[in-house]
Amino acid sequence: MIICEETRHVKRFSKKNTLIFQSTLLYNGLIVVKEGNDMLVSTKGRYALQVMVDLAEHRSDGYIPLKTIADRQDISEKYLESIVVLLVRANLLDGVRGKGGGYRLTRSPDQYTVGSVLRLTEKSLAPVSCMEEGSPACAKAPVCRMLPLWEGLDRVIRDYLDSVTIEDLMQKGEAGNDYVI
Repeated sequence: MIICEETRHVKRFSKKNTLIFQSTLLYNGLIVVKEGNDMLVSTKGRYALQVMVDLAEHRSDGYIPLKTIADRQDISEKYLESIVVLLVRANLLDGVRGKGGGYRLTRSPDQYTVGSVLRLTEKSLAPVSCMEEGSPACAKAPVCRMLPLWEGLDRVIRDYLDSVTIEDLMQKGEAGNDYVI
């Protein structure tokens, strides 16, 4: 049975003949499967979303200094610098230097999806490396029994993340809006 290229990281335990992931599987920085099968988004992705929500919540304040965002979010200003550079280059944020400078959103919060931010910071949302854009064709694809599973998971991840906006994340404590970043 062919499972997937990533199965080389699987350790087989003799008790109950169960497969348990040993260590981690890193799918281009986004999805990490660890023992216990947790799925995680990188720190860069989480912080980028926090910056976007912070700026959305304070958009009437004009340009917000990076230090103010870092203090409010309890994130290193130095680390945020690398994140806002990505967001500015992608035209998600507008930045102004000097006195009165800082960052602001280029559009309204309902015009940004979580998927668009994470695709920028994570480079890929593919659940397995063989599905990443630009990856070489997998020779095992024609006989891979797991391919439909990975294609379905990829579709679910993409559709869900593209359905949630920064404006949605701004909603605090409302029923159905239990997003955890």
